[in-house]
Amino acid sequence: MTADPTGHRHVLRAAHATAEITEVGAALRALRIGDVDLVPRYPDDVPTPAASGVVLVPWPNRVRDGKWRHDDVDYQLAITEPKLGNASHGLLRFTAYRVVDSAPDAVSLAADVFPQTGYPFHLATLVAYALSDDGLHVRHEITNVGATAAPVALGTHPYLCISDVPTADLTLEVDAETWFRLDERNLPIAEEAVDAAHDLRRPRRVGDLDLDTAYTRLRRDAGDRVRGILRAPDGRRLTLWGGTGIDYLQVFTTDRYPGHDLAVAIEPMTAPADALNSGRDLRLLAPGESWQIEWGIDLRI
Repeated sequence: MTADPTGHRHVLRAAHATAEITEVGAALRALRIGDVDLVPRYPDDVPTPAASGVVLVPWPNRVRDGKWRHDDVDYQLAITEPKLGNASHGLLRFTAYRVVDSAPDAVSLAADVFPQTGYPFHLATLVAYALSDDGLHVRHEITNVGATAAPVALGTHPYLCISDVPTADLTLEVDAETWFRLDERNLPIAEEAVDAAHDLRRPRRVGDLDLDTAYTRLRRDAGDRVRGILRAPDGRRLTLWGGTGIDYLQVFTTDRYPGHDLAVAIEPMTAPADALNSGRDLRLLAPGESWQIEWGIDLRI
């Protein structure tokens, strides 16, 4: 028997829903309500493709050249995106998380970011998944267990679908006023008002989009949540929401997701790409300080 390259799968069950969370990267591998998948499945024998569902900490997205400076000290991170010369998606993407607590419909997983080359800080991280019949609630907690203040940002990388409808025929809505223009290395060079190519304030057909785009200045609802919404032609609505601290949604479309002609990720993030350099919305955690972030997915008929 070939070992699963994503590690042990934690299977959560509610009355009418199931979810699968991986040991590696604490990734959301599957989410199913009734007989409909809300996360695109991929083959059992491949590693997590395109960061599918993984937790991104202590930074989401990219760091230019892997270089950054803090308190007058220069640091060099490992280059994990060689093609573009960037450090990508944090330090726990391929880490095995340990179980802290579990129930039939919930699991809490933990992993440490230990001091290392390029990031000399010690963080204890936890991610708690809780399943219900209409979706999934996710809570992250980061605690600085080191002796000095630690700069931190967080994101996660879920792909979404409504499996009985081609993803190309879904519509996507993100109520954002601005987007980040990128250079040839997928790093932000300017924040601009949404233009015709990037405006998602009204639903757009996913098959008509080609995006690897971070959005901000997001409208918050009465519950102080931001939302990315996929709609099926029959009116079903799949929502990814982000709570306080989630001020960025990255939208990524790709034709390279295994087994699917088209896939779309909606990524909640607390800071934009290259935040270790820009400092934008970077959280500085004092020794002993904890920070919690919540997001989730729900399906409405």
